[in-house]
Amino acid sequence: MQKIIAYPLSILYLILFGVTLLVFHPIQWICFNWFGYEAHRKSVAILNLCLLRCTHILGTTYSFKNTQTIDTNRPTIFVLNHQSMHDIPPIIWFMRKHHPKFVSKMELGKGIPSVSYNLRHGGSVLINRKDSRQSIMEIAKLGSYIEDTKRAAVIFPEGTRSKTGVPKKFLTTGLKMLMKKAPSALIVPISINNSWKMLKYGKFPYGIGNHITLEVHKPREIEGNIDDLLTEVEQTITQNIT
Repeated sequence: MQKIIAYPLSILYLILFGVTLLVFHPIQWICFNWFGYEAHRKSVAILNLCLLRCTHILGTTYSFKNTQTIDTNRPTIFVLNHQSMHDIPPIIWFMRKHHPKFVSKMELGKGIPSVSYNLRHGGSVLINRKDSRQSIMEIAKLGSYIEDTKRAAVIFPEGTRSKTGVPKKFLTTGLKMLMKKAPSALIVPISINNSWKMLKYGKFPYGIGNHITLEVHKPREIEGNIDDLLTEVEQTITQNIT
C-alpha cells in the first residue's frame, strides 16, 4: 500500500523539484553575474532549503544534530558517508555559514538546471572518475581553494552511494590530498542516516515517510599519524550509522 501511495506523491514531488530548479537557475545567474559571490551563495542556500521543503510532499522529515563549535574562520573538510542525492541539500542548508563546496562527478556539471550551474561557478570541483590524475588535480585545487578562502570542502570517501545504508570502505586518496593542500583545516565527520530509503524502490517511486538524520561529530585537527586519524574519522562516522 505504501508503494502505491508513493506513485502520485512522487509525481508531485518531481514536478515541484523540477520547477524549483528551473526558477532558481536564472536567480543564480543574476546573483552571480550582477551581485557576486555572496549573493550567489545565499541563492544556493535558499535553493537547497526549498529542495528540502519539496521532500515534505513525500513525508520526509529531518533531524540535524550539531553540538560542536566549528570555527568559521578556518578551512573545514566535512567527511560524510553517502546514501543518496538527498544527502546534499541538508548539508548545503544546515552548514551554509561554512560555504560548503563539493567534490562531484563530472556528469553533474552539465544539463541539470541550477545544480550544474552551482557546481561550475560556486567553487566546487568536477572529477572524472575514470581519470585518476584529473580527479586528484581537481581535488588538490579544491584543497588550495579552501585553505585560501577559509571555506569548506565536502567529500564522500566511499566514492559512490550506499544503496542499502551499509557504509562502504572509505577510499582515502582524495581526502589525503585535501588535507595536504589545506593543512590548517579542521576535519569534521558527519553521519547520515536513512537517506538511502528515499530510493529504496529504485529511481521511481520515491520512498515516503522517511526521517533523515544528520549528526555532526567532534572536529579533528590534522596532526599525528594521518592513517590513524582517517581510521578514527571513518569509525566515528560508521559507528553512528544505524
